[in-house]
Amino acid sequence: MSNVLRNFFGRHRLPQASTVLTKYLRQTNEPPWTSFFIKYTSVIDDQRGRSHFNWKTGDSNYHVLRSGCFPYIKYHCTKRPYEDLRVEDRLFNILKIVNLGERLTV
Repeated sequence: MSNVLRNFFGRHRLPQASTVLTKYLRQTNEPPWTSFFIKYTSVIDDQRGRSHFNWKTGDSNYHVLRSGCFPYIKYHCTKRPYEDLRVEDRLFNILKIVNLGERLTV
């Protein structure tokens, strides 16, 4: 049975994507830079709609660039001081919408 069906029927609780992100950064000893991906069907996507944001883990702050590349969620994480990334986050979301429109017209 797939993870989606197990979660739907309550037999298997999937972790939240944010928990996986935090645990990955901790397990890799808070590296200066890393990237990884996870399947959408392996997590509960509690970060949907977020593209560029700060993520505090342990003693480190990361700038996270998150993109969906179905069937995966892709993360690029860079250890950097906290910055207000709301403008960049909105810009990336706009670019995703424009890109989707371009793909639909081809």
